[in-house]
Amino acid sequence: MNYRTLGRTGLKVSEVGYGAWGLGQKEWIGAKDDESIRALNRAIELGLNFIDTALAYGDGHSEQVLGQAARAHKGNVIVATQIYPKNRRWPAQRDIPVREVFPAEHVVSCTERSLRNLGVETIDLQQLHVWTDEFTGQGDWLAAIEKLKAQGKIRFFGVSLGEHTPENGLKLLSTGVVDTVQVIYNMFDPSPEEKLFPLCQKLNLGVLARVPLDEGGLTGKITPESTFPASDFRNHYFAGDRKREVHERAKKIAQDLGIDLAGLPEAALRFTLSHPAVSTVIPGMRRPAHVDANAAVSDGRPLPPAVLQALRSHAWKRK
Repeated sequence: MNYRTLGRTGLKVSEVGYGAWGLGQKEWIGAKDDESIRALNRAIELGLNFIDTALAYGDGHSEQVLGQAARAHKGNVIVATQIYPKNRRWPAQRDIPVREVFPAEHVVSCTERSLRNLGVETIDLQQLHVWTDEFTGQGDWLAAIEKLKAQGKIRFFGVSLGEHTPENGLKLLSTGVVDTVQVIYNMFDPSPEEKLFPLCQKLNLGVLARVPLDEGGLTGKITPESTFPASDFRNHYFAGDRKREVHERAKKIAQDLGIDLAGLPEAALRFTLSHPAVSTVIPGMRRPAHVDANAAVSDGRPLPPAVLQALRSHAWKRK
């Protein structure tokens, strides 16, 4: 496993991290706690030391499962979590004031709940789960973050940007109060390369690249015939004609790369890791087999510049 520095935090994080949304069971259907624990243990054994979760994932269940593994491997795991918006609106709405989304008491109470769920005294990286730059300089959320840092309950602070809106965080990052930023970055959406990544490099901010496999769209396994349990969020994500379209686009990428669809996840992860601004990529993993496949990508072989340039032709602007 190769490691990168998480911006100005100085933390050395595995370049392949662990996205723990699926462990929550509520939004991703099919996860089982015993299998999740095995996957987490396998990941840590292979050197994956960065795990990202959120209080909203399964209403804290993901944190509780992760906490079991983190405590068993104390000192070898860097834990990041997220504070959900009090109004439960994803993404953040520009016309709703931050005092309704992240009031100080909510920031503190969520952090306290996450500490209990995880069974730790300090959260390595606490993040706001949504953001819009209209929040910058408003409300009392920042005072709460600073207080939590002073109390030793969180070490570093970051923000998670909304879906396909990487420029809606530039104002906040420029204030200097943020240590890390989490953003969607994959072959379908390379837009963070334009303005966000250069600013992160200039300010020495850590970058968590999420959704590198497009929630399954870049695995080659989503077909027009794919079905999901009724409450699984993928029914919304791949609604309408999206399954057919994503399948056709995945096949075209594989064709251009000269690989079969089974090799697409590896190519997608290598694409994300090839950008120097990225500190860690956090694909979702629920099974040990997923862990083995994803961890194997950390072998120091980024995609060649010509291949990266060719892949940018597959960018897909979606609502």
